[in-house]
Amino acid sequence: MTISVTCVTVDCSDPLALAEFWNAALGWGGAAVSEDGGGSICGPPEGGIYLEFIRVPEGKQVKNRLHLGCGAGSLAALDAEIDRLCGLGATIAWEEEFDPAIAADYRNVVLLDPEGNEFCLGGGEMPAG
Repeated sequence: MTISVTCVTVDCSDPLALAEFWNAALGWGGAAVSEDGGGSICGPPEGGIYLEFIRVPEGKQVKNRLHLGCGAGSLAALDAEIDRLCGLGATIAWEEEFDPAIAADYRNVVLLDPEGNEFCLGGGEMPAG
Protein backbone atom coordinates (compact mmCIF):
# COMPACT_ATOMS: atom_id res chain seq x y z
CA MET A 1 0.00 0.00 0.00
CA THR A 2 1.17 3.56 -0.72
CA ILE A 3 -0.15 6.95 0.26
CA SER A 4 -0.65 10.02 -1.90
CA VAL A 5 -0.32 13.71 -1.13
CA THR A 6 -3.65 15.54 -1.28
CA CYS A 7 -2.71 18.95 0.12
CA VAL A 8 -0.07 21.05 1.81
CA THR A 9 -1.30 22.78 4.97
CA VAL A 10 0.13 26.11 6.09
CA ASP A 11 -0.39 27.65 9.54
CA CYS A 12 -1.09 31.38 9.29
CA SER A 13 -2.87 34.34 10.84
CA ASP A 14 -5.12 35.27 7.87
CA PRO A 15 -6.17 32.15 5.94
CA LEU A 16 -8.19 33.89 3.24
CA ALA A 17 -5.56 36.54 2.49
CA LEU A 18 -2.84 33.92 2.20
CA ALA A 19 -5.03 31.64 0.04
CA GLU A 20 -5.76 34.60 -2.24
CA PHE A 21 -2.03 35.39 -2.52
CA TRP A 22 -1.16 31.81 -3.47
CA ASN A 23 -4.15 31.52 -5.80
CA ALA A 24 -2.97 34.62 -7.69
CA ALA A 25 0.69 33.55 -7.56
CA LEU A 26 -0.08 30.12 -9.05
CA GLY A 27 -2.88 31.23 -11.39
CA TRP A 28 -5.34 28.79 -9.89
CA GLY A 29 -9.14 28.77 -9.86
CA GLY A 30 -9.99 30.76 -6.75
CA ALA A 31 -9.90 30.64 -2.97
CA ALA A 32 -12.60 29.44 -0.59
CA VAL A 33 -12.90 30.19 3.11
CA SER A 34 -14.64 28.21 5.84
CA GLU A 35 -17.78 29.66 7.41
CA ASP A 36 -15.94 30.57 10.61
CA GLY A 37 -12.98 32.10 8.72
CA GLY A 38 -10.54 29.77 10.44
CA GLY A 39 -9.42 28.03 7.27
CA SER A 40 -9.17 28.55 3.55
CA ILE A 41 -8.09 26.59 0.48
CA CYS A 42 -6.99 27.20 -3.09
CA GLY A 43 -6.17 24.77 -5.84
CA PRO A 44 -5.98 24.25 -9.56
CA PRO A 45 -9.33 24.32 -11.38
CA GLU A 46 -8.78 20.78 -12.70
CA GLY A 47 -8.39 19.46 -9.14
CA GLY A 48 -5.45 17.64 -7.66
CA ILE A 49 -3.14 18.73 -4.87
CA TYR A 50 -4.32 21.93 -3.19
CA LEU A 51 -3.08 24.34 -0.52
CA GLU A 52 -4.89 24.64 2.81
CA PHE A 53 -4.39 27.56 5.22
CA ILE A 54 -5.33 27.23 8.88
CA ARG A 55 -5.49 30.10 11.40
CA VAL A 56 -3.21 29.65 14.40
CA PRO A 57 -2.67 32.07 17.30
CA GLU A 58 1.13 32.23 17.13
CA GLY A 59 3.14 33.98 14.45
CA LYS A 60 5.93 32.45 12.39
CA GLN A 61 9.11 32.32 14.47
CA VAL A 62 11.75 30.32 12.59
CA LYS A 63 12.74 29.33 9.06
CA ASN A 64 10.37 26.81 7.48
CA ARG A 65 11.52 23.20 7.49
CA LEU A 66 9.36 22.55 4.42
CA HIS A 67 8.63 24.98 1.62
CA LEU A 68 7.22 25.04 -1.88
CA GLY A 69 9.58 24.93 -4.84
CA CYS A 70 8.15 26.83 -7.82
CA GLY A 71 9.40 27.34 -11.36
CA ALA A 72 9.27 30.49 -13.48
CA GLY A 73 10.17 28.66 -16.67
CA SER A 74 13.02 30.24 -18.57
CA LEU A 75 15.90 32.11 -17.02
CA ALA A 76 14.76 35.19 -18.97
CA ALA A 77 11.30 35.01 -17.32
CA LEU A 78 12.59 34.80 -13.75
CA ASP A 79 13.02 38.51 -12.99
CA ALA A 80 9.59 39.41 -14.40
CA GLU A 81 8.01 36.65 -12.31
CA ILE A 82 9.80 37.88 -9.19
CA ASP A 83 8.47 41.40 -9.88
CA ARG A 84 4.93 40.00 -10.33
CA LEU A 85 5.08 38.04 -7.06
CA CYS A 86 6.46 41.05 -5.18
CA GLY A 87 3.54 43.05 -6.57
CA LEU A 88 1.22 40.47 -4.99
CA GLY A 89 2.92 40.84 -1.59
CA ALA A 90 5.97 38.56 -1.66
CA THR A 91 9.44 39.78 -0.68
CA ILE A 92 12.87 38.56 -1.70
CA ALA A 93 14.77 36.78 1.09
CA TRP A 94 17.95 35.74 -0.75
CA GLU A 95 19.28 34.23 -3.95
CA GLU A 96 21.07 30.92 -3.89
CA GLU A 97 24.67 31.10 -5.09
CA PHE A 98 25.88 28.57 -7.65
CA ASP A 99 29.13 27.81 -9.39
CA PRO A 100 29.38 30.09 -12.48
CA ALA A 101 28.91 27.09 -14.81
CA ILE A 102 25.50 26.44 -13.22
CA ALA A 103 24.56 30.11 -12.70
CA ALA A 104 24.88 30.75 -16.44
CA ASP A 105 21.84 28.49 -17.02
CA TYR A 106 19.92 28.43 -13.72
CA ARG A 107 19.00 30.73 -10.84
CA ASN A 108 17.03 30.02 -7.66
CA VAL A 109 15.59 32.83 -5.54
CA VAL A 110 14.04 32.35 -2.10
CA LEU A 111 11.05 34.58 -1.50
CA LEU A 112 8.71 35.10 1.44
CA ASP A 113 4.94 35.04 1.09
CA PRO A 114 2.96 37.81 2.87
CA GLU A 115 3.18 35.93 6.19
CA GLY A 116 6.91 35.23 5.91
CA ASN A 117 6.80 31.61 4.68
CA GLU A 118 9.76 30.80 2.43
CA PHE A 119 9.33 29.46 -1.08
CA CYS A 120 11.77 28.98 -3.94
CA LEU A 121 11.44 30.30 -7.47
CA GLY A 122 13.79 28.83 -10.01
CA GLY A 123 14.39 29.87 -13.58
CA GLY A 124 16.24 28.17 -16.38
CA GLU A 125 17.59 24.64 -16.53
CA MET A 126 19.79 23.02 -13.93
CA PRO A 127 22.65 21.48 -15.93
CA ALA A 128 22.70 17.67 -15.89
CA GLY A 129 25.49 15.98 -14.04
